[in-house]
Amino acid sequence: MLKRLMTVATLALTMGAVACTAKVEEEGKMPDVDVSGGEMPKVDVDPANVNVSTDTQTVVTPEVNVTPAGGSTTP
Repeated sequence: MLKRLMTVATLALTMGAVACTAKVEEEGKMPDVDVSGGEMPKVDVDPANVNVSTDTQTVVTPEVNVTPAGGSTTP
């Protein structure tokens, strides 16, 4: 269901993008920039201490028996 929904959404977005047309009326120009000097900020960083480990847990799950409304059982 989700895969089908994603396919339909992707198709709709693609169709919307293809339906647009663009025409450049005037060429753009990059601005003139004069950069001089500057200094990176001094930063004192204390990294976090992260301990990664594994642990085994036992999870008790209930047993569920399902009986169909008609009472018949099919494998």
